[in-house]
Amino acid sequence: MAVITQYVVQHKGVDKLVTTDKKAADQYDKMLNVADNLAEYIEAKGVKLADQELEDLSILLAKHKDSIQKIFKGSEASTMLEAESADVIAIDESAS
Repeated sequence: MAVITQYVVQHKGVDKLVTTDKKAADQYDKMLNVADNLAEYIEAKGVKLADQELEDLSILLAKHKDSIQKIFKGSEASTMLEAESADVIAIDESAS
């Protein structure tokens, strides 16, 4: 019988990620903490959003913080979107 160690990342009482990779779990947990801080900041600045919209927006911003930082520094959004879509790797079925 094998023993498998799993890491569960919970956010507001809900399992958001289950993995055997501790580093991935730590990174995801950190991203969720950043998202919580962003949500608090957005609310404090008077932006009124439904709870789910605020959570979705703050998670989106936290997940893509590197691209957003580049946009703040002057990069075009279209350039960042192209770079992100280029990260998707197509599987060449003819190779198998």
